[in-house]
Amino acid sequence: MLTAEYVRNYNCNYERITLEQKPEEKRYQYCILSRGGIRYLLPCSLRYIDSNAYLYYDISSMQNLTQVFGEKKITQEWVKDFLWGIRQMRYELDRFLLEEGNVIWNPEHIYQDLEKNDFSFLYMPYYDGEDGLKALADFFVEHVDYEDEELVEFIYRIHEKIQQIGREYLCKQIHEDFLRMENCKKEMAEATQERTSPMTTSADSADLLPEEREALWSKSTGKRGIRFFMEGRKRKQTRKEEYRESIRQRMNEGNVYAVCEESHYHEQPTTEAEEEFGRTIFIEEAAVAKTVALYKPDGEKVMTLEKFPFVIGKKKENVDLVINDYSASRVHARITHEEGGYFIEDLNSTNGTFKNGLRLQPYEKRKLESGDELRFGKTEYVYR
Repeated sequence: MLTAEYVRNYNCNYERITLEQKPEEKRYQYCILSRGGIRYLLPCSLRYIDSNAYLYYDISSMQNLTQVFGEKKITQEWVKDFLWGIRQMRYELDRFLLEEGNVIWNPEHIYQDLEKNDFSFLYMPYYDGEDGLKALADFFVEHVDYEDEELVEFIYRIHEKIQQIGREYLCKQIHEDFLRMENCKKEMAEATQERTSPMTTSADSADLLPEEREALWSKSTGKRGIRFFMEGRKRKQTRKEEYRESIRQRMNEGNVYAVCEESHYHEQPTTEAEEEFGRTIFIEEAAVAKTVALYKPDGEKVMTLEKFPFVIGKKKENVDLVINDYSASRVHARITHEEGGYFIEDLNSTNGTFKNGLRLQPYEKRKLESGDELRFGKTEYVYR
């Protein structure tokens, strides 16, 4: 198992991995990685600190997949870009005579540059431990957009094949299967168009039946679909949403103050005062969600924090609060609501996230208190 941590040195952020044994640094893989210039692999350098050996991977201006998809869903377009990145990475491995088995597939170690839309993979020289491939397959299943039925079928097929074949499928066959899925989608659209005539109603011009979709997929791949599994997953998701909605309705119907039942400790008044005025009924204040917000230093309110995690940065498509500051990163930091309160977390920003003047390490979390001064690059806010 890899022992990794995030560190910062000058203006660069690194993922640092501790090596259990002193490496033979003159061996080929260490030498070629230290030279750099291998596209789609994280730049790597071997360093020694207090007789301990570390591999430093430069992750500046990048986010790992667990950070990118905190609340987002995986789409077909993203999968297409990701598979293209895998193909290009394999070409680079072949070009530099590096082994595919040393790539770490855990989503925590796969990084994406959101501006360039490039992917970078962590290559661990002479590594023989867990490659994280199953964790990647589980990650796909957890974050796929379940509104896209074709993509769901494809993701579950990936999960199944990775369990059966492993890295061989991910590196050599998965891209062809994705193209086959896209061709199948075109065939379904054409078949739907053929079924629709000028005399049909809007109800008659609906999408293909599930059985027809599965038949087309079987025709394209020669394998049976997993429609029944997907439909079960959708039913489970529907039940979950219905339960959440019922909870929200009950919370909205409740009063700020709730009158509790009479205490059972006194069955009858024990004093003359109690006989005259009756027993006291306790009033308990219902739990009210705390409202928090960010303010400018002059006291002007910027935004109320209602959705968590609350992401801050300058790339409009990926954040909840846009900072128009050249010194801020595209995805700079985020505020999370967890048991015990609210926390600020730096997301591997270039110029850092500061709480009351103290800089956070990449991905470090610190609890927020009312009145805390926060700085993202050169932009300052007050949390309360």
